[in-house]
Amino acid sequence: MFVHLEQRQRRVFPWATLLLVTACVAVFVCLSLTPAAARLRLVLAWGVMPAELLSGTLHPAHLAQLVSTLFIHADWLHLVSNLLFLVIFGLPAERALKWQRYLLLFLTGGACANLMGAVSVADSHAVLVGCSGAVSAVVGAYLALFPRARLGVVLPLGLFFEFVRVPALLLIGVWVLLQFVFTYVGPSFGAVVWWTHIAGFLFGLLFGTLSRPALARRQRRAV
Repeated sequence: MFVHLEQRQRRVFPWATLLLVTACVAVFVCLSLTPAAARLRLVLAWGVMPAELLSGTLHPAHLAQLVSTLFIHADWLHLVSNLLFLVIFGLPAERALKWQRYLLLFLTGGACANLMGAVSVADSHAVLVGCSGAVSAVVGAYLALFPRARLGVVLPLGLFFEFVRVPALLLIGVWVLLQFVFTYVGPSFGAVVWWTHIAGFLFGLLFGTLSRPALARRQRRAV
């Protein structure tokens, strides 16, 4: 399935989205080229280990890890899937929010989502990595900012492809429902902390809703 978004916003170079994508790719490449032992030490130093984070003694380094772990990914599939959604939903979100609010959304939403994910598996000594919580926050903000948007979806039908336009609310709603289902199915679908996705989405939904009045005032001043 390929998703196409309408570009209705004024053309502004999305440097914040490009910066985030570049940072994630650069960290992944650097870690891939690092010897296994050193790579493990780096992941342990900059990733989030729930049992350590919630051990009762909170250090500033633990708070930093909630952000730094956003730029660490387990493999290429993990990286590409996160960045694909980031580009699809992040470009229009950045144009609407401007880069300051957009980076605040990504970093703060991702940190809060990682904290909730850690709480959901509080006794785990596995390291939580990836920006899926932050991307989920961007998806939530997109829905709040563009509730009536329609997404173009290309569906494979046998030997042919059919292009259909579907309300964003419907597609994102199905995605949210799947997150709740996967939360209770759990390990059957791999080592994914699904509560991270849910928490990130709810954070983004709230962030986007609270941002709408300021964006409306800015648009009125621009007229």
